[in-house]
This record gives sequence, C-alpha cells and structure tokens, in this order.
Amino acid sequence: MAVIPRSSYYDKHYRQSAALIRARQPYLIKNMLTGAAIFGFAISVYAFTIRAVAQDDFEDVTIPDAPIQSAQAPHTSSNRQA
Repeated sequence: MAVIPRSSYYDKHYRQSAALIRARQPYLIKNMLTGAAIFGFAISVYAFTIRAVAQDDFEDVTIPDAPIQSAQAPHTSSNRQA
C-alpha cells in the first residue's frame, strides 16, 4: 500500500504545524478580502440578473389565437365498434 509522502508542514495526524500557520499568516487577511470580493461580485451578478429578468412582463410577445376545431373530430381508431 502506497504511503502519502509527508510534508514538513504537517504532523503525523496531518494537522497544520506551527510553521505552516506562521507561513500562512501574512496572507490570511489578503485571502479573506479576495474571497469576500469574489463572493460579493458573484452575488451582485446574480441579484442583477434576477432583477433584470423579473421586471420583464412579456407584453411585447404576441399570443396566438386558439386553434379552430372542426365540428366533428376525425375518427383515428382502426377498430370500429358496431
């Protein structure tokens, strides 16, 4: 069975070591701000799209008239009952 190679940043239970926490600390705030900006952009695009579609009432779409039905419907069955 293959063993996953261990990094020096993780302990034997694959938890973050103090060195990894220290290495990631300068980027924590920047990453949180970037994630918040991307999330905010996605939510704003979603909200704009929903608002743009919701205001359309489809008045410019013509509705066709109901089809004209004949007085007697054609008999399509091949079995006739007497």
